[in-house]
Amino acid sequence: MIHLPRPVLLAVAALVVLVLWRRWAPVSYWYLFVFPRKAVWLRWSWRHVASGCGLTKKRQRWWFTTVPGLVASTGVVRVKRRFQRVAVDTKPWMGLPRPVRHGFRITLHLLDGQIPDDYAKVCDRLAHAWRIEAVRVVGSQPGRVTLQGITRDPLAHVAPAAPPPEPREGWRGEDLLRPVVGVLETGTAWRMDFRLIPHWMNAGATQSGKSNLINALIVGLAPQPVALVGFDLKGGVELSPYAPRLTALATTRAECLDLLADLIAVMGARMLACRRLGVRDIWQLPDSVRPIPVVVLVDEVAELFLTADKAEKDQVTRTATALLRIAQLGRAFGIHLVLSGQRIGSDLGPGVTALRAQIGGRVCHRVNDPETAVMTLGDLDPDALVAARSIPPELPGVAVITGSDGRWYRARSGYVSTFTAEQAAEAYADITPSWAQVAASGLGHELPGSAESPQIAA
Repeated sequence: MIHLPRPVLLAVAALVVLVLWRRWAPVSYWYLFVFPRKAVWLRWSWRHVASGCGLTKKRQRWWFTTVPGLVASTGVVRVKRRFQRVAVDTKPWMGLPRPVRHGFRITLHLLDGQIPDDYAKVCDRLAHAWRIEAVRVVGSQPGRVTLQGITRDPLAHVAPAAPPPEPREGWRGEDLLRPVVGVLETGTAWRMDFRLIPHWMNAGATQSGKSNLINALIVGLAPQPVALVGFDLKGGVELSPYAPRLTALATTRAECLDLLADLIAVMGARMLACRRLGVRDIWQLPDSVRPIPVVVLVDEVAELFLTADKAEKDQVTRTATALLRIAQLGRAFGIHLVLSGQRIGSDLGPGVTALRAQIGGRVCHRVNDPETAVMTLGDLDPDALVAARSIPPELPGVAVITGSDGRWYRARSGYVSTFTAEQAAEAYADITPSWAQVAASGLGHELPGSAESPQIAA
C-alpha cells in the first residue's frame, strides 16, 4: 500500500474539488477563480492586442531619447541625451473589466476619429486574441464603446421554455406583447418585443427551429389579452392544433383574402377611433377603451405569392397589397405580423421585396440557399450573413436576429414541443377574444356584420 505525504493528498483533494466545482457550478467558478486572472491578463496585454487589431493611433509625444554623438579617437561613442517629439502608438483607454454570467464587459474610450463600428469590425480578431468564444459591441455613448466578451457559448445548451404564467391584470403594462422566446448569445433573455419592432420575418429550412419559434410565441402570447390570427396554406396542419386560442384561421387562398380584408377593415375602424380622440396610435388611449392587439401568424408565406395560372395572379396581387398595407399601418393600430417560410426570395415577386422593406424584425435560422439569407438579413452587417450560413444542423433553434438596439445577435429559442403549445392553447381558450371583440374600436362601435366575421376553419 502506497502512503502519500499529507501535502500531496491535500493537493489532490483540492484539484478534485476544483474540477467538480468547474463541472457542476461553472458560473461561480468563473466569478471566483477564472475572471480575476482573466481581468489582469486583459489589462496587461491590451496594448499589444490593440496594436495587432489596428485600434491604436499615432500621436506626438515628448520623449527623453539618446542620440549618437561624436566618436572619440579612443573609439568611445559619446552619447547626447535630449527631449524631442516622437510618434508613438497610443492605445484606447480601457476601464476595469466587469464580470457577467457568461463572460465580461469592458468600456473603452474611443480615440480621435474612431467610431463603435471600428470595434465591431474587429470583434473576431479580439475574440481570438483574448482566447474566448466571441466579442460583441453591446453599447455605446459619445466617445465610449462597451464590448462584451463571451467565454462560453450560452446557446450550446438552452433550457426548455418555462410554462406560461397565469393571466393577470398587469398584462397591459410592460409585459404585454413582449414574450420571452429564448436566449441571446450574450446570455440575456431573447424577447420578441412587438411594441418596439412590430413585424417579424422568420426564415428557416426544415428542422431548423422555425416551427419551434412559433410554438414559443404561442406559449408566450396565450395568457396575454391579445388576439391570435392564423394563415396556414398547408391545409391547416401547422396552426390548427392551436385553434382553441386562435380568433380566426384561414387555410385556403380565398379565406386568406377574406381575412385580410377584415383585418384592413378593423385597422380602418381603429384609425377612425384614434382620429376622433386626437391620438396617433392605440397605445395613447386609456386601457379601458384600447382595442385588443392582434398578432397575425403566417405559416409558409411563399404559398401566398405562388401562382399556378393566370387566374391566381389577381389573388396574389390583392394578397400582397393587403399584407403591405398592414405592414405599413398596422403598428399604430395594434396589428402585428409574423411571417414564416422556408423560402423567401425576390423570385416570388415584387410584393415580397416591398413587404420585406416594411418588416424590421428578422430571424434567420439555418437556410438551404443563400438568397433567403440575403433576403432576410441583406440590409444588415455582412457578417450577419456569414453567421447565418455557418449555423450547424445539429443546433436547431439557433438563428441570427435583429436586436432592439439595431445590431444583430445569435440567439436560440427554448425548446417548446407541439404538445406543450397545444396545452397552452387549451388552457387559455377561455380568454380567446371573439371577432366581434377584435372588431370593436374601443368606443362601443363595431364593424357592420362583425359578429359573422371569420371563424376557425374546419
